[in-house]
Amino acid sequence: MHILDTIKSAAIALNANKIRTALTVLGMVIGIASVIIVFSAGEGINSLITGEIESFGGSDMFEVEIKVPSSKSGTAGEQQSAAAIMQGVQPTTLNLEDYEDILELPNVINGYAGIIGQEQVSYGNEMKLAMVLGQTSSYIELDESEIEHGRWFTNAEDRSLAQVVVLGQKIKEDLFGDSEAIGKSIKVRKSKFRVIGVLRERGAVMTFDFDKIAYIPIRTLQKRVMGIKHVQYQMFKVADVDQIDDTTEEARFILRENHDLPHPKGSREDWTDTGKDDFRVVTMIESMEIMNTVTGAITLLLLAIVAISLVVGGVGIMNIMYVVVSERTAEIGLRKAVGAKYRDIMLQFLIESILITLFGGIIGTSIGIAISWLVSLGAGAYGLNWEFVVPIKAYIVALGFSTFFGLVFGVYPARKAARLEPVEALRAE
Repeated sequence: MHILDTIKSAAIALNANKIRTALTVLGMVIGIASVIIVFSAGEGINSLITGEIESFGGSDMFEVEIKVPSSKSGTAGEQQSAAAIMQGVQPTTLNLEDYEDILELPNVINGYAGIIGQEQVSYGNEMKLAMVLGQTSSYIELDESEIEHGRWFTNAEDRSLAQVVVLGQKIKEDLFGDSEAIGKSIKVRKSKFRVIGVLRERGAVMTFDFDKIAYIPIRTLQKRVMGIKHVQYQMFKVADVDQIDDTTEEARFILRENHDLPHPKGSREDWTDTGKDDFRVVTMIESMEIMNTVTGAITLLLLAIVAISLVVGGVGIMNIMYVVVSERTAEIGLRKAVGAKYRDIMLQFLIESILITLFGGIIGTSIGIAISWLVSLGAGAYGLNWEFVVPIKAYIVALGFSTFFGLVFGVYPARKAARLEPVEALRAE
């Protein structure tokens, strides 16, 4: 029998029982749609995280942040440090002297240092618990924040401990409503601060709402409010991205010298963390690579779960095809009696199972794309930078899986049909 005739015959057989065929296809539709959604969601999460990280600095930036020294190095040390910080351990060795020394590096062209706190902020009868950010004056030059009214504070104001503040849009509205804020004074704890600027609305980045922050010169916040000398993080911009790795190593050298820490021995690969370091230096590129690895692992985990639904759908196809073989035993016997060979019967039933999974793959892919598009619209409505992307590998995996399961779960019923003896099959009539 010609292959086209076989396909036509298989299609007619499937069309003869539409409800059973539709229910069989449904199992594959759910599995394949899930594959498309998982891949698309993985790309969407990647674009979201990449955009959020880039909002803190591009590929030409690196960060220095506090770290709890550990007896271990590498990943184990990082985990130990993160756990300690979550428990409230606060290293106090990173300071503005470190920041100014790193700014002197030839490849570093700008930077800023900061501390984060939560303080009672009040104006008149209005009182709010707000996030307070202490920043050097250069922050506004590197960050995406923009002044809407007034101005940012100067380096001179920072060094003279001037009690001035710049408000995010929401904290300004909470304290002043629609009235003018510039020139008025608010209280942070018990100290008065004159409002000199209001930032343009920016929204939240990784749950960090920039519009609810009060920005104060870092030295003022350190000495007049918090009573500390350390900082929590520092960001630096480099002139030549190709030399950023060398620059971060120079920064590590400076920090170890300043903090009286031992320099690492051995190959360069071991230099990034001695275990004794009370700081971490990381580029924005490294941060994005780490997040891509994490989201990739999550995508694989979800695909493993989706694979279970595909297997269940495949088992459903096998069961249905066994039923079909039982119902069409006499037809198989008649075809074999008039000359149909093992190959012809085998091929017809295999094509039927492949058609079921192929239809399921096409419909599932279409539904998966539609749902992924709706998810991206919903995320966009919430202000998230969620790209609608369905990567090529998603189509390959989806249609590849559908064909594979059609073959694997269709081969046994097909072999059963092809091995029937004509006389025994005809006797079933």
